[in-house]
Amino acid sequence: MTFTSILFPDFYDRTADEPLAAPDFFVDLNLDQIVAAITTGKEEYDLNPFFHLALHDVDAITYRHEIMQDLEDASVSDNIKAFAEGMQAMRGHLAEAEKLRYERQKERWFLEAVDTYCGAVTRLVRDISPKQLVSRGLMAFREYLTAYAASEGFQALFTQTRQLRASLASIRYCLLIDGLTVQARKYEGEPDYSAEIEATFARFKQGAVKEYAFDFRDWPEMNHVEANILDLVIQLYPNLFSALEGFCATRKDFQDATMVTFDQEVQFYIAYLEHIALFKREGLNFCYPRIAHTGKEVYDEQGFDMALAGKLLGEQAIPVCNDFHLHGEERIIIVTGPNQGGKTTFARTFGQLHYLASLGCPVPGTEAQLFLFDRLFTHFEREENSANLRGKLQDDLVRIHAILEAATPRSIVIINEIFASTTFRDALLLSQRIAARLMELDLLGVWVTFIDELASLGEKTTSMTSMVAPENPALRTYKIVRRPADGLAYAEAIADKYRLTYNLVKERIDS
Repeated sequence: MTFTSILFPDFYDRTADEPLAAPDFFVDLNLDQIVAAITTGKEEYDLNPFFHLALHDVDAITYRHEIMQDLEDASVSDNIKAFAEGMQAMRGHLAEAEKLRYERQKERWFLEAVDTYCGAVTRLVRDISPKQLVSRGLMAFREYLTAYAASEGFQALFTQTRQLRASLASIRYCLLIDGLTVQARKYEGEPDYSAEIEATFARFKQGAVKEYAFDFRDWPEMNHVEANILDLVIQLYPNLFSALEGFCATRKDFQDATMVTFDQEVQFYIAYLEHIALFKREGLNFCYPRIAHTGKEVYDEQGFDMALAGKLLGEQAIPVCNDFHLHGEERIIIVTGPNQGGKTTFARTFGQLHYLASLGCPVPGTEAQLFLFDRLFTHFEREENSANLRGKLQDDLVRIHAILEAATPRSIVIINEIFASTTFRDALLLSQRIAARLMELDLLGVWVTFIDELASLGEKTTSMTSMVAPENPALRTYKIVRRPADGLAYAEAIADKYRLTYNLVKERIDS
């Protein structure tokens, strides 16, 4: 078993997939907010590019699912977090060494960094060896780690580091101070009379007295006096400090590249699992979705918008969960209903679920099956851009035309309130033509619209409607349910509130 990456199995070719920036749809789907929340506090790992790169292989997604499930074992994740803390401390020592002025002090901090690294590796070997792992990725890493820790190169580094530290720690010296003259010599076992002297004079102490004790600074940089004393000590132990200098010169590349890569990549999993744990504690569900590669029947039970949920949890509230299910020939969900009823949130949820699934992550919901898309497109309303000199309608047409040109039968398209700037008749005509093209492509999608007629264009569309409270039509329930887009659900609620239904009006007339 070989190991190169905890994020990508050996068979996965990612040479042409390295991302440079977030995908175009990130802002529309609020995925930028989700990734920002996940990666907060882990900026040193530069995790964002990992969240910008969707996988296009079912087995590569399964590879990540297995690792996520292993890391859900607290004992396994705690061991890896402890390793990460050791690597953080090592980088801290190296960074501190770079800031120091005195070369000998730099060398001592470098030695501490190497020792911290060796300790982190050996502890991880000890801790993870007995663990019951099932993922191919972590088992392969453990095999690599065990071989690396037992290798001649690492053992030599470990031994040399510990010997140098022990030798430096054993240094004892005396300072002879006569006015401005300071001399140093090796400690020769002279007794320490300080405690005895302090006890003798303690009996003469009367009340508070002036404190003459010298407090050493707690920041790492030596002052010029300490540096000069160190130079005197170096003259007493030239061979030892020469060995330290040679160690620093020959061990600059002491970190193993695979271990460094693992330390960064594994944070993708840890950051995501830590983030969704916040939602789980509030009773919200996550699941590992089945990935549909050929069939296009997709569903999710009790899903929710993770970006919205994050905001609501900060307000001591939880989001409304919704389901969706595309059966048989159904491909496009047409969402209608009153404004501010959760339609756009539902569309975002559909896109978020599919994208997070493509990263190999657990998704919101109790059970899900999602499609492995090739590209994901969004068309959300945008403010007019004076730079391109296009009106709102023209901009909508240009953008949707680009999507239709690039989309394939394996794509996902999410449209939110297109053509709101034109007449209903024109909007209907244009929307019908776009819908016909989408159905011809046989792709999956969600379309939020004020045009109810789109929901009944054919067997490839299904209608879902945002609901209001029956007793108060001004109160949105944020539930999106499968039902015909007859435009009456909201109207009936309004009529009922103001006692204007047929039966109530007839009753008043008759009376």
